[in-house]
Amino acid sequence: MKQLLLQIFTWWNGQTIGTRFFTWRKGTRVGEDEHGNVYYEGTMTSWGMPRRWVIYNGYAEASAIPPGWHGWMHYRTDTPPSKEDYKPREWQKPHEANLTGSAGAYRPQGSLSGAGERPRVTGDYDAWTPGN
Repeated sequence: MKQLLLQIFTWWNGQTIGTRFFTWRKGTRVGEDEHGNVYYEGTMTSWGMPRRWVIYNGYAEASAIPPGWHGWMHYRTDTPPSKEDYKPREWQKPHEANLTGSAGAYRPQGSLSGAGERPRVTGDYDAWTPGN
């Protein structure tokens, strides 16, 4: 019941009820990645390419798509990684969650959110005060 309510009222928790219905009617399962995201292919788009989409396992975060599946989703290759022995290149990094807004977010030295005080730089100025 909870999953059904999430599909009706939220879009960031996996799939919506509309996406579930569309996937049931027109989707063909192509494969699944190591994160549990499931990839589908369906009817042709207006430009003659098969429609492709992903059902996320958990929150909908596009950066959670691995490099091989990213290439397939963006029509850079017609062969999905599930049908070939795909190995990411050494420069392709694994997924890291976006920590913006959390306690683990990057806070550079001098940031208003960071600890300490901003170091003085040459571009700083001293405000004018009457009598100076």
